[in-house]
Amino acid sequence: MAAAKRVLITGASGLLGRALCKEFGKNVMWETCGLSFSRSGDGLTQIDIRDKDALTQVIKDFKPSVIIHSAAERKPDVVEKQPETTYKLNVEATSNLCDIAGSVGAWVLYISTDYVFDGKNPPYKETAQPNPLNKYGQSKLDGEIATLEASQDNGVLRVPILYGEVENLSESAVTVLFDKVKDTTQHCIMSDYERRYPTYCGDIAFVIKQLAEKRIKGEKIGGIYHWSGNENMTKYDMAVAMAKAFGLPIEHIVADKSPSGGASRPYDAHLDCGRIESLGIVKRTAFNELIKDILQPHY
Repeated sequence: MAAAKRVLITGASGLLGRALCKEFGKNVMWETCGLSFSRSGDGLTQIDIRDKDALTQVIKDFKPSVIIHSAAERKPDVVEKQPETTYKLNVEATSNLCDIAGSVGAWVLYISTDYVFDGKNPPYKETAQPNPLNKYGQSKLDGEIATLEASQDNGVLRVPILYGEVENLSESAVTVLFDKVKDTTQHCIMSDYERRYPTYCGDIAFVIKQLAEKRIKGEKIGGIYHWSGNENMTKYDMAVAMAKAFGLPIEHIVADKSPSGGASRPYDAHLDCGRIESLGIVKRTAFNELIKDILQPHY
């Protein structure tokens, strides 16, 4: 017998969380509960997921069959300065959530990152040995371990740099570049060193929902998965693509060929997505197809 279609989404007011709520909301058969740290309204439940008692109450009341755990501290330079605060959110809260999920029979899909790899030997299969270069990558790897230790049936989905419909440009490490791109009066120095694979949140939400549908039907969906766009771009490449999309000059955009400052970042952590592709799940939207529409409200 198929399980009830009830999905609980942490970090539901964030960039990926909003895309997930939208994707699951397309199907009236899915009942969705979105958790948010700072917002209520819009169908969201305001909660600090580090509060185990509050988290327990929400999960036991809603009784989800699927939990998509996308809440996290994601900024590497913030994590370097606040490792203890990050650990409580990225690892301790994850461990607690998985324990509570187990008590109601919910399957957990934990959203992780390509930063669990050092970027020296791409592309990385799901079975590749992680070797994070910074505290952010380590915190997400520790969260992966907690998720799979709680139950080998749980899932981990590693994703790269994300972009989508943003409320403000700083919400994404991709769209934040546009502030400098559109100011053509100033030299705009952009990293042209680390190779990235910008991935649209709507595509990831589609993939996640397909995994959830398979899980609900009783298929064995567990362990580690990867999803990523397949366009190899530096931040400089992305900035030039944004300028061209709006017919802006590119002469003010200057390529910086040295490694980025701040927390160490992998040179090329390209994810091999073979495991999901073998399930017949594929959705990749080209960067140039979307970026103008996404940035237009902020132009």
